[in-house]
Amino acid sequence: MGHRERNQPRDVASAAASVRTTHDSRPTTHDSVARDERLISSALKIRYNPLVAAAGDGAWVIDADGKRYLDFGASWSLAHLGYSNADVRAAIMAQLERTMFAGLVSGINLPALDLAEKLVSLVPGEYPKKVWYGLSGSDASEAAQRLLLMATGRRRFVTFVGSWHGTTEATMALSGHPGFTGSLGGGNVTKIPYPNPYRNPFGGSSERVTDQCLDFLENYLFDTICPPGDVAAIFAESVQSDGGDVVPPPDFLPKLRALCDRHGILLVIDDIKIGLGRTGKMLSIEHAGIAADLVLLGKSLGGGLPLSAIVGRADVLDAGTGVALFTTVGNATSCAAGLATIEVIEREGLVARAAEYGDYLQRCLVQALDRYEIVGDIRGLGMIWGVELVEDRAGKRPNQPAAAKIVYRAWELGLIVYYAGNWSNVLEITPPLVLTKAEIERGVAILAEATADVAAGRVSDEAIAAFAGW
Repeated sequence: MGHRERNQPRDVASAAASVRTTHDSRPTTHDSVARDERLISSALKIRYNPLVAAAGDGAWVIDADGKRYLDFGASWSLAHLGYSNADVRAAIMAQLERTMFAGLVSGINLPALDLAEKLVSLVPGEYPKKVWYGLSGSDASEAAQRLLLMATGRRRFVTFVGSWHGTTEATMALSGHPGFTGSLGGGNVTKIPYPNPYRNPFGGSSERVTDQCLDFLENYLFDTICPPGDVAAIFAESVQSDGGDVVPPPDFLPKLRALCDRHGILLVIDDIKIGLGRTGKMLSIEHAGIAADLVLLGKSLGGGLPLSAIVGRADVLDAGTGVALFTTVGNATSCAAGLATIEVIEREGLVARAAEYGDYLQRCLVQALDRYEIVGDIRGLGMIWGVELVEDRAGKRPNQPAAAKIVYRAWELGLIVYYAGNWSNVLEITPPLVLTKAEIERGVAILAEATADVAAGRVSDEAIAAFAGW
């Protein structure tokens, strides 16, 4: 069942027809864009095109005018199962029939317990584990900081340049993404270079990039401004997604784990964007064969509903009573959706499918895009891929305008894709895990056409002026 192919997504035609039949009574895309500009705060917008999502199914989104778009972004990796998965929808409806809400702060609900039991079973590590629940990846990262400081009695953290751990004040300070350079704070956070094989931060060959980055921390920073005895934890991403979909060398996480163990530092793996199967493993650390002390989850965990989790060491998550909570956390409906999401991933073999189809996606991307001089690097793991755009391959100078234009042109042609990265020049491909091979071929063909149009100068600066992206 996990490898079922389909050229036409299930129910997409009927969903599109529904949008069209109500067209006279529904706002058009043009009307909705104007209302969005008038009513919705710019503080929460990163717009790449004027898409108005009115319906969707499988890997497809349908706009307010009934036009279909193949989605290579999955709403920033939120929609692992695509849109309106029947099993997740049924779990949500069944729970709503029981109660519209049941939280955890001053009570217990069974879906939260069932999901916690499942999450604990998925996370590697021979130590007692518990689960903390939140509403988004940001609050999971923030709660982790608070609990780690309390549990260890230490006051510092180490993170990586290019990292993205959330958009609250504390998590922006924890992060090392250029988009947060205007945020003050984080005086207790030391940020070190991430081992990027394409852009070695220390220059030269990438053969020793892991050792260069970790030696810089252990043999320089630890000896100068960041005493290891003060460091509570190191936060890391197995694939640095918002920093440019950077896949580090295979020795990175094992050596980072060993460094942490030498100094009594805890290791936190941020799997908010790439966890639950996207990398071809249920959790990204499985590729390295190590255990983390805490694993952060979010985005796809709730099956479209707000839900995040920290899973890991009970002694950290029990550092205080009532010190990291919201009245709506662990709500039964979101937890029921989360458990159903994991069950679908397991039942349909979507983890193995992500590994197999990810290899196919890579081959298609290389075959279609490697011919263009503006394509400097194509890298990824499972079903997360980055296409780094440059002015020319020899100089590697980041080409942000090309990224913005390709993303916009792809939307015009019927494909949703985003760009990210430290220089906003990396096309990020994180499609729903239910994507078929036929849909991979179609999406890559559109992406190649958009790239060709941009390389030939057929997309103007004026076309993208209203869509600044990052």
